[in-house]
Amino acid sequence: MRIRLILLILPVSTLIQLSCTRQPSLTAELTPRSLNAVNLEETLSRRDELMMAYSLTSYDAKNKAVAVVNGGWGVESVQKGQQLDLQASQQEDHTSAKPISLSIPRNGRIVASLVLIEVDDYNQARQTMAKIQKIHNLIALPAGLLLTATDMLTPLKYVSAGLVASGVGLQLLDKLDDDDLLGQSSVELKEADVRQKNQRFVRVPAIFTGQRVKDSFEYRLEYDITLKSMKIRPVRQ
Repeated sequence: MRIRLILLILPVSTLIQLSCTRQPSLTAELTPRSLNAVNLEETLSRRDELMMAYSLTSYDAKNKAVAVVNGGWGVESVQKGQQLDLQASQQEDHTSAKPISLSIPRNGRIVASLVLIEVDDYNQARQTMAKIQKIHNLIALPAGLLLTATDMLTPLKYVSAGLVASGVGLQLLDKLDDDDLLGQSSVELKEADVRQKNQRFVRVPAIFTGQRVKDSFEYRLEYDITLKSMKIRPVRQ
């Protein structure tokens, strides 16, 4: 019995193409970690009522927004000097700031956005947060033209557009004034850069400061972005 060995020689371009297709897709996970109330906005009551909203928005290689997910935390009463672990429940009836995740398109990018808000109407804010948490981490299509003008978008606009896209029907831009927004933060990650640097973890520190009449506030926030490789497996019939 003779065994024949067949040597298959492929063009270099084909080998490169095959190696690229084998790369698993990358998924970004945003996780709020900690919040430090260095100084409060409300000095009379000595407490601030806070809520947080955050989102991930993905863009494809043609710079078109293709997907968005949302998350929220609060409403929590915070005292001066208090350090909050956002991954632990502060009270029995309150939940932690749960992570959100979204796949990064090939040769695309992803934008992580977060806003910290001081609440005026506690009951209304709780209703708002209940709506946000109901659609937590559900993938939605971006809201119209708002997510196409990327050069003009602030973190607040990203979060607001993400909530509208998810069917919450909530426009944070219409409900907030200058006294409500304590701070906003945003980070952009490009898929090509992440692969080149073999980047798997980003710790984002954010310092929110400001002054309301005679009162000044300062909040120090930290959130993480973890990059994970996801292999797509065929569905078994």
